[in-house]
Amino acid sequence: MTSAPKKVVLAYSGGLDTSIILKWLQVAYGAEVVTFTADLGQGEELEPARKRAEMLGVKEIFIEDLREEFVRDYVFPMFRANALYEGQYLLGTAIARPLIAKRLVEIAEETGADAIAHGATGKGNDQIRFELSAYALNPDIRVIAPWREWDLTSRTKLIEFAEAHQIPIPKDKRGEAPFSVDANLLHTSSEGKVLEDPAVEAPDYVYQRTVNPEDAPDAPEHVEITFEKGDAVAVNGERLSPAALLARLNELGGKHGIGRLDLVENRFIGMKSRGIYETPGGTILLEAHRGIEQITLDRGAAHLKDELMPRYAELIYNGFWFSPEREMLQAAIDRSQAPVSGTVRLKLYKGSAKTVGRWSENSLYSEAHVTFEDDAGAYDQKDAEGFIKLNALRLKLLAARDRKLREKG
Repeated sequence: MTSAPKKVVLAYSGGLDTSIILKWLQVAYGAEVVTFTADLGQGEELEPARKRAEMLGVKEIFIEDLREEFVRDYVFPMFRANALYEGQYLLGTAIARPLIAKRLVEIAEETGADAIAHGATGKGNDQIRFELSAYALNPDIRVIAPWREWDLTSRTKLIEFAEAHQIPIPKDKRGEAPFSVDANLLHTSSEGKVLEDPAVEAPDYVYQRTVNPEDAPDAPEHVEITFEKGDAVAVNGERLSPAALLARLNELGGKHGIGRLDLVENRFIGMKSRGIYETPGGTILLEAHRGIEQITLDRGAAHLKDELMPRYAELIYNGFWFSPEREMLQAAIDRSQAPVSGTVRLKLYKGSAKTVGRWSENSLYSEAHVTFEDDAGAYDQKDAEGFIKLNALRLKLLAARDRKLREKG
């Protein structure tokens, strides 16, 4: 039988569920608990988490601002790939989990803890993402997932446990929560309860970062985003840090109702789930990045990237950020981004972000070659005849053979 952990680092939000987990670890295992709360731009005040942890007897409390690291080392590399899971989802929750797991493992080493714990349920993707990341970084780490162990299987039992251990219960948590929310600087994700029937339109109050596109400004707004080697570095000519830049794009996107997604997706664990996502800044960033790649990437590189992208996105969704295959794909993607520098102008209007202009010193676009006017000898149109004949050769041979087969009957 596995011995009980003596010291556990808990990914702690300060909310009711993770406060119950904190107390449960103390009661069920008699373990000392270290809390780790990450500021990933979720927009919540984090000091209350410190006070709740102190109230629950925690001596070592880590509250860290990881916004810059999150965008610089996780979001931006992912956006170099134009990653979309199942063609639509910008992976806002998935890309945050490896960073949280990394810090859990590091803090465990710093504090001498022999285990880490998280609040993900046994039905979702996050348990997989946290644990695969943790094991990739420390193969000997022990991971505790209370939702897979305890008998607190209903909201009523959770409330009873909280009351029995003097854990403050917010008034809105005494009834059934309307839906579950995860948020960071890249997106918000809402699931469950009022959203569980995929046939029913999500109520507007579910959306937190974006105005209803129908209520967005009646006049479009133009924005220019500058890139260097595949990463956005400036908005309207103002250079910004990665986190500040994404926050600025979130403001612009939210104002114009950009980045809403109602998706039924395939979880790695095997079931389908319906989620409401808001990724205002990320939606703008993806459009802009594709815009600058249009003129700076060679066709072969661009098309190969698009072939690799679904696999890359699936690896992130399934929790394999720290896998050799993701790192191999990242190396190829990053190599492609060397010439991807320049500026893109976009029009933001009632839920849409559309590229309307792009320019770069590294542009492969040649007006001399594509013009309908006199190209002054830049391109000899007669060359196309031989090109077509060579490409048609196998098609002509196939057609001749098939005609003979039909004639034979």
